[in-house]
Amino acid sequence: MRAFVRAALEDDLPAEMSEAGSGFEALRLLPREAYDLVIVDINMPDINGLELVSFMRKSEAHATTPVVMISTEASETDRKRGLSLGANAFLRKPFQPHELQALVREQLGRGQPAASTDGEEG
Repeated sequence: MRAFVRAALEDDLPAEMSEAGSGFEALRLLPREAYDLVIVDINMPDINGLELVSFMRKSEAHATTPVVMISTEASETDRKRGLSLGANAFLRKPFQPHELQALVREQLGRGQPAASTDGEEG
């Protein structure tokens, strides 16, 4: 999934990207620099995406960093929980590259709002 996300974004929005193989690894990367946007999956090893978003929102350095949450967890409860913890948008898997690209551009303020991607904002 990380390779799919990277490929989709590299084609559309060339930028420097960092990857974490787990929530714990993401926690180690976050203090190293300021990020323009973070994409998390609810289902990550060690520390899940919900916990990571909660941590970010409590951190002064990352409290306002846009977060896009992706997940196969398709229930409305999971979407609402992610958004209530501080995710800016939610995208259900599977999704097409253009859906992710539009949502990322929207969060970065670089394009038109995403159409119907299930990436409803909160």
